[in-house]
Amino acid sequence: MGNRILVVGGAGYVGAVLVRLLLKEGYSVRVFDRLFFGDIGIKDIAEDIELVVGDLRTMDASVLDDVDAVINISGLSNDPTADYNPPANYQMNTLATEHLAKLCKQKNIRRFVFASSCSTYHIDADEVQKDIIYTEEDKLNPKSYYSQSKFEAEKILLAMADDNFSPVILRKGTIYGFSPRMRYDLVVNTFVKCALTKGEIVLNNGGEMWRPLIDIRDTARAYLACIRAKDEDISGQIFNIAYKNFRISELAFHVRQALIDAGVKVEIRLDYSNKGIRSYRVSTEKAERILNFEAAYSVEKSVKEMITKIPENGCDDLENPRYYNIHWMKLLEEASSVIKTTGSVFELPQNQDSVEDNSSEAVEKSEKSIVETGV
Repeated sequence: MGNRILVVGGAGYVGAVLVRLLLKEGYSVRVFDRLFFGDIGIKDIAEDIELVVGDLRTMDASVLDDVDAVINISGLSNDPTADYNPPANYQMNTLATEHLAKLCKQKNIRRFVFASSCSTYHIDADEVQKDIIYTEEDKLNPKSYYSQSKFEAEKILLAMADDNFSPVILRKGTIYGFSPRMRYDLVVNTFVKCALTKGEIVLNNGGEMWRPLIDIRDTARAYLACIRAKDEDISGQIFNIAYKNFRISELAFHVRQALIDAGVKVEIRLDYSNKGIRSYRVSTEKAERILNFEAAYSVEKSVKEMITKIPENGCDDLENPRYYNIHWMKLLEEASSVIKTTGSVFELPQNQDSVEDNSSEAVEKSEKSIVETGV
């Protein structure tokens, strides 16, 4: 596998960690990102990467010049953002992925790694008690806009696989852990945020649902494994990536113990008022066997490191909307609407120079008065 990797979405939560790992492993990295969240995730490594700012839906083929492999971790990344604007979700997660894959085929780029999700295994509420551990070969029936868009993108990529194009799909569990572009809208990270701000962890539906989880550094390691793997082992393949399946109530106790060990007092409170359930468990045997991949970072270790890194990296304004994808998207949309009316906040509107002219005249008059009066 070649040395230059294009990471689409490389300034985001996972991207900020993945790009650093690729650099550490000696790869040349080009990041393509719309910078919805600014460049905070990659600002300190700006001189070590090549950054191209743009929207994947209209990305030009020139972005792929001299690229040897592509990792696509872009798009809307959870149910709330997908539910807020389903058409945009489909465009960004499905159609944009198809556009990128077609460009890769035109440029003869073989390796294409796609970020999918274990939420494609989402089952109905009345099936929660069934003892099901899903493998990559099980039939899917995604329920949400988000998981549907990921599943549709998977199908498109697999249909495009041939001797010259080797897509590989990672269905990742819910990610946890610290990133330079931090998020607090993921279950473990949310538990940590609530413990620090309210002193409690609230378990919706009593925490009865199951969820596969994985540390952000292990997630980056899984992408790296896909870059290094042989075509014959991974082309057109899907891999579940997770550290472990947790019942959310069990997860809360793991987090609570890690917080207590770190000196943070926290209680667990049950809440059965929210009946919304997403529950699924997955097998990671295939990734272990073919990719030789096993997750290494436990929930406890990750939580303890978050407690240290959050204040060290200035991410302790825990309610800032920047750390919550749906809140930030709504804020940006509102700001965009206002700017369309007002124009730039401080810059002079185009074709309107009277204020600037009057300001200059006022300065001249003031200077003349000072000379005449001797003040």
